[in-house]
Amino acid sequence: MLIKEEIGKDMTSEQMDNMLTVREVARLFHIHPNTLRRWSNNGRIEAYRITRRGDRRFKREEVARFLAELNTK
Repeated sequence: MLIKEEIGKDMTSEQMDNMLTVREVARLFHIHPNTLRRWSNNGRIEAYRITRRGDRRFKREEVARFLAELNTK
């Protein structure tokens, strides 16, 4: 898993529009946000850290890939 610290500094607003929050992705997956955070920590889904606080963002493409992977199992 690659978590890129402070990546938000270098992202354009267009790139940020392609990102989803923990809450948004958790709602899509029908899981608790902490489950998504744990999956991110374990490398099951790639997250990007965008603030000093370490807020996570997920690329829409990564979310789609993860859902497709789940559906093939």
